[in-house]
Amino acid sequence: MRLICLLLLFWITPIHATNPEPPIRFGLTAVVVTENLRFLDQWSQYLSHKMGRKIEFVLRKSYQDVIDLLDSGGIEFAWICGYPYVQAREPESLQLLTVPIYRGAPRYHSYIIVHHSSPYKRFSDLKGKVFAFSDPDSNSGFLYPLNLMTEKGEKPESFFRQTFFTFNHAETVQAVSEQVADGGAVDSYIWEYLAIFRPEITEKTRIIKTSPSFGFPPIVSRVGVNDSTVNLMKSTLENMDEDSAGKALLDRLKLDGFGHFSDSLFNEIRAMAHKTQRANPIYSMLPTD
Repeated sequence: MRLICLLLLFWITPIHATNPEPPIRFGLTAVVVTENLRFLDQWSQYLSHKMGRKIEFVLRKSYQDVIDLLDSGGIEFAWICGYPYVQAREPESLQLLTVPIYRGAPRYHSYIIVHHSSPYKRFSDLKGKVFAFSDPDSNSGFLYPLNLMTEKGEKPESFFRQTFFTFNHAETVQAVSEQVADGGAVDSYIWEYLAIFRPEITEKTRIIKTSPSFGFPPIVSRVGVNDSTVNLMKSTLENMDEDSAGKALLDRLKLDGFGHFSDSLFNEIRAMAHKTQRANPIYSMLPTD
């Protein structure tokens, strides 16, 4: 641990101190556990050193808040979810930059979880119960369970007795662990991350359904950002696994690295969004075919 700290401190140099350009702003949401502010400071300093310009992380509660910042020019980059990424916008305000690689692939799952002592074994067992969603723009925390209900000809208001949004995957796990909710839908990456760093809450939950794999929540850039800045951020992230300080940060994120992947990686999310919209127009994020 001491060695890791020394490696990270090596990068804390005021290389950007004389750069007159404004900071590059990078939006973060519940797609990454943001409780460790010291880690985020170390990561921003690493990126600042590599890019020769100050990088500031901008934390927001919801995906919509971050998308609004991209739309308005308030941030240049963001780590978002696949569901808002596939949303149609006019004009388009963001573009795919890079995708995290998790356990050897740019993919993850949605977990439907319940309290470890509950009798529920299937998603259908949660009918008439209290359910926690993460964010209305979350693929794993909302779209996937909504799709499960759509397949049964149900809607949240008819399937569940009560629902609520936590706007944070970790808080969804917490709600189920404390039996505030009978079940919840969470990002597999976040649940597995918490299983390492906060096992006291994941041990009180049980996974009863795992979704098919989906494209991992991507990092995007705002349309209009200088090409050289976009290319430098992309290469900086995708080369993090090539130096000791970058590897240490990736290990803290529990990621293998970042990589270049086709937009088609998110086609399963697009198809699910289209199908769900047709059955529930109120949840429309995409134009109807």
